[in-house]
Amino acid sequence: MTHWNSLRRLIVGSLALLLATAGTPAQAAPPLEQVAAHLKALDSLTADFTQIADTGAVAKGRMTLARPGKIRFDYEPKSPLLVVSDGRTLSMVDYDVAQVSRWPVKETPLALLLDPDSTLKTRARLTPADQTPRGYVAVVGQDPKRPEYGAITLYFAQSAQGPAGLLLSGWRVLDGQGRTTTVQLTNVTINPPVSKTAFTFRDPRGAPTARPGKLR
Repeated sequence: MTHWNSLRRLIVGSLALLLATAGTPAQAAPPLEQVAAHLKALDSLTADFTQIADTGAVAKGRMTLARPGKIRFDYEPKSPLLVVSDGRTLSMVDYDVAQVSRWPVKETPLALLLDPDSTLKTRARLTPADQTPRGYVAVVGQDPKRPEYGAITLYFAQSAQGPAGLLLSGWRVLDGQGRTTTVQLTNVTINPPVSKTAFTFRDPRGAPTARPGKLR
């Protein structure tokens, strides 16, 4: 299997897990309100990311986020893959096979991060303190009526450098078969200027040889 095929399977698998965890119960608590305050103050964010599958497969790149609803994952240099949301639609772009797959952002667990005003109270609950790493606040999304859908957990480090004393450090997705995909963030910058063109892309179906580093 080629490197790009392995990377493609990792990214597609991660998106599949994200899409499978959409409905979650509400559970209000002071730390959850702290998370809400943090996300409310978060207009934009950039970070390096490392995406790790439980098979050991690793993908790296750069993440850019802007509220409301926009996010972009630029994978390692020369990767033919791109994941980007324009605020309403999450798209996975594969320039090698000239394919674009799309999902409504509000129907994915990433809505917890991208649209917290409308989703945090209805799709999230805190993890118990004894299941949370010391120095972190963790918010999990899971549907107890459909455990086969798995869960997504967002991790926030307690830090004076972030709004409301928190700093997003990553997330973990667990599927119904016990497989996990973890995203770790480093070099996080809060509220940097972000270009409006950062969340656009060239549709590969009109330019099969294009690469995701060039925006339309």
